[in-house]
Amino acid sequence: MNPQYALEALNFFMADVQAGIGPFLGVFLQAQGWHTDAIGTVMTLGGIAGMLATSPAGALVDASRYKRGIIVTAGVMTTLASLVLWVAHSYWMVAASQILTAVTGAALGPALAGVTLGIFHERGFDRQFGRNQVANHAGNVVGAALSGWLGWRYGFGAIFALAGGFGALSVISTLLIRRDSIDHDSARGLAATSSPQEHEHASGFRVLLTCRPLLLLSAALAMFHLGNAAMLPLYGLAVVASHKGDPSAFTAQTIVVAQLVMVAAACVANRLIERLGYWRVILITFLALPLRGLVAAMFITAWGVWPVQALDGVGAGLQSVAVPALVVRLLQGTGRVNVGQGVVMTVQGAGAALSPALGGMLAQHFGYATAFLVLGAVSTGSLALWLRFGTSLKMACGIRRDRASPNSLTT
Repeated sequence: MNPQYALEALNFFMADVQAGIGPFLGVFLQAQGWHTDAIGTVMTLGGIAGMLATSPAGALVDASRYKRGIIVTAGVMTTLASLVLWVAHSYWMVAASQILTAVTGAALGPALAGVTLGIFHERGFDRQFGRNQVANHAGNVVGAALSGWLGWRYGFGAIFALAGGFGALSVISTLLIRRDSIDHDSARGLAATSSPQEHEHASGFRVLLTCRPLLLLSAALAMFHLGNAAMLPLYGLAVVASHKGDPSAFTAQTIVVAQLVMVAAACVANRLIERLGYWRVILITFLALPLRGLVAAMFITAWGVWPVQALDGVGAGLQSVAVPALVVRLLQGTGRVNVGQGVVMTVQGAGAALSPALGGMLAQHFGYATAFLVLGAVSTGSLALWLRFGTSLKMACGIRRDRASPNSLTT
């Protein structure tokens, strides 16, 4: 198969694998008698494990010439960890499942970015990664819609069966990517060469700590996800708890609405980046979240999912294209692109890991509306940081690293 089509098929099926049972986990555990604070805590454990594993996973992707094998192994293990939840509902078994899902899934993001860069190189990365994200969000739409319908028609067991089916199809799609189509030097951000010795020219890991724009991007994303990560599962819990929606069907609706908007956002992301630049596109995503928190607090109703999740779609859809593409630009020529992707995912994962625990405790003790307002307020920190260092960030976002001096990485 043409590597482009195989890669897009992989991103389509991998969407459901990366999420596991995703937002359905909250309503599934709620049906088993779990309270919101316990649900938030167990999600946080998984988030912390994924956060700690992502940077080493990125380094593994940079060093390995078996990227397809990494994707297959991670995909299979993530699927199996999700399926364990169907037969085991104790706190520690659920926690172990979430930790294993997060650890094995940590390699998927850097590996998919690395394979894309290795096949299409820097010149074609932005365009192809945008296409990947369109396929990924479309996969989420189909997976969520099928999960909602199957869950409503046959119960939660059908949702787990669907996750297993998507996992098998993702393995097949990975194997359809020809091994010789991946340039492993380009995949890590080095110039394409035929000599393995060129790997010795990769920069030291210190470049990740001295690249100030990368650190600012990571910090801003951490605050963004501290407010963002808990909103989707909490909103589903809030509406279901008020008896205004069927658990499976409504949770699926929340996902489908957001993912449809993300498909549209991913389609136009590259055009917006070319017209407005990376800095302004990411600024738009930071503006959407406080508004989303306000709307979620005001309208805990079945129809409120449309504006709440549409705003999520705008932010997440644009970020899914702009952030990995910006990391490639910032670290091009260092040979540390995928570990850089991992570092960014790790730092933003710190915010995402704490978000469910924070949101769950706020909802448990002060109500859902207060939780949404506080989460939206927390996320304004990313907006403040992005504006405070706007001048230097705009300059860095416009530099092509393969043509810049090494010293410019620290500006």
